[in-house]
Amino acid sequence: MSTSKHVLQRLFTVAFMLGLVAALNVVGTKSTAKAQTPEANKIPNGQEVKKFRGVVTKRGDDWFAMGATMGGPQTTVLLTPTTEVKSHKKGVFRGSQSYQQTHILRGLRLEVDGVGNAEGQLVANKIRFDEQDLRTAQALKATLDPAEAEMNAKLKAQQEEQERQAQQIEETQAVASAARAEAQSAAEAAKKAQQTADYANNRINGLDDFDPIKTITVPFATNSAKIGPKGKQIIDEAAEWAKSQDRKGWVVAVIGFADSSGNTAHNRDLSERRANAVIYYLVTQHKMNLNRLVQPFGYGQLEPVAENKTAEGRAKNRRVEIRLMRNKGIAGTVGSSQ
Repeated sequence: MSTSKHVLQRLFTVAFMLGLVAALNVVGTKSTAKAQTPEANKIPNGQEVKKFRGVVTKRGDDWFAMGATMGGPQTTVLLTPTTEVKSHKKGVFRGSQSYQQTHILRGLRLEVDGVGNAEGQLVANKIRFDEQDLRTAQALKATLDPAEAEMNAKLKAQQEEQERQAQQIEETQAVASAARAEAQSAAEAAKKAQQTADYANNRINGLDDFDPIKTITVPFATNSAKIGPKGKQIIDEAAEWAKSQDRKGWVVAVIGFADSSGNTAHNRDLSERRANAVIYYLVTQHKMNLNRLVQPFGYGQLEPVAENKTAEGRAKNRRVEIRLMRNKGIAGTVGSSQ
């Protein structure tokens, strides 16, 4: 593996860490099998699911949530005492390795076999993942846990401060009850303090909430992950447009796709290489900040935008989508009406 590829992989890992830290559910989640993300992907009751792929975004004692993309629909997966957790097989002579359910961590890309239940959740029978993805998720855990602990400590301090302010407001109102003017002044101060607290809470809650801004589509030639002149022109023009915009709170999701030519594994690898090529171009040519980038993903031949039966349709499916989104919490657009 070349030095540049090593560097690029490190860039992706660091960028993914920063994207996950921004998307932490800082207000906490109870460890219950009924926990659902705001946008839930529900599995029909009794439906068998094979090789359901995604990235773990939240983790409970006996459940986890997973999604294909950051900010996309989430599926709740239930773990049972009989759920089998193993790594993928590595060739003919090396079988898979069994793991404890505790190895399922946030940031781990995996696939699940299971069946839907009455609540739309996926009850897992088998879970498989690559050992390299596990090592990446373990590295992310070492980074995210201290960051989450620091955020929880700040929230606790904020809550204590709010309680102190509330107590002070009550005392002020009790003293001001003897004088109408003083009472009115205390009430206004209390209202302003509550609005400030609500705005702060809404902004924190908005860290995993995104507004779509624009999608830029970059075309690719058949069986190629090299950006052509037309693709570079599209990226360059989009970059110039972005410089004229207010980019506060912007994040970038780069997602690769392929047409139906070739087998599924080849198309997935090709789509990931296309996404990586676009990210490398954005970083090296347009100095894109790493903290703008969420985890890249390759859909392969899934999610076509046109029929693969014609050359024109296949050309439309050979693409990378650069999805620009605004994080409501960072941009401060959550609760701005207050």
